Amino acid sequence: MRSNRARMGVAVICLAMVAMLAAACGTSSSSTARTTSASQKVSGTVVVFAAASLKDAFDQIGKQFEQANPGASVKFNYAGSSSLATQIKQAAPADVFASADTTSMDTVTNDNLASGAKVFARNNLEIMVAAGNPKHIKSVAGLANSDVKVAVCASDVPCGKYAQEVFSKAGVTVHPVSEETSVSSVVTKVTLGEADAGVVYTTDVKAAGDKAAGVAIPANQNVTAQYPIVTLKDAPNKDGATAFMNYVFGSAGQKVLESFGFLPAGK
Repeated sequence: MRSNRARMGVAVICLAMVAMLAAACGTSSSSTARTTSASQKVSGTVVVFAAASLKDAFDQIGKQFEQANPGASVKFNYAGSSSLATQIKQAAPADVFASADTTSMDTVTNDNLASGAKVFARNNLEIMVAAGNPKHIKSVAGLANSDVKVAVCASDVPCGKYAQEVFSKAGVTVHPVSEETSVSSVVTKVTLGEADAGVVYTTDVKAAGDKAAGVAIPANQNVTAQYPIVTLKDAPNKDGATAFMNYVFGSAGQKVLESFGFLPAGK
């Protein structure tokens, strides 16, 4: 009898020890999982160089990205894509480059400053006119009228290059009163009344709201801008850059871009 009780006592002790060891292992495993998860969180500042036409959409994406990653912040530098490419080539510190054309992106990738750029959105061109269209501009041909003051982007800026393609397709010669360094400057010229019309992106007309109106450009005269994005080779915050790019390509980022009038990359 005593022998049986002794054996039972030993068994109970062994089971208790096993339970304690299992609990300890579980705690260790759980702690490791938490540590691993924490180490994968995005942190620090992500510096994004982006085309001026992306400002409204990227500002919104940046806010959402920060909300999804409380330890991270996004700092944007907006300008004409060609200007941004030059800054990057001159070693300006940046993590991500989002361009409004493939040419500006090529100047960066061809210098081995980045690789693997992918198109994340597209955009069409549109004529922006003053609210109410007081000059009654109805087509690209109307921009050739000497009484119409037209603002465009400079030829080395994507929106300027695209505008020249539109004029060529329409078979017209336009003499602009100003050539700007970014599309946002063209928008400002029109909305302030310093120009009667400007060639901008469809998204710019939408963003202007009641400050301006738009005149559609027929498909056979229009140009579709491709917007590529890339993580720079010397990005100070590579993890943050990758996370931001993933967000832009993800459903949340694409939904924001669509809401601002951008077209999906694959359509």
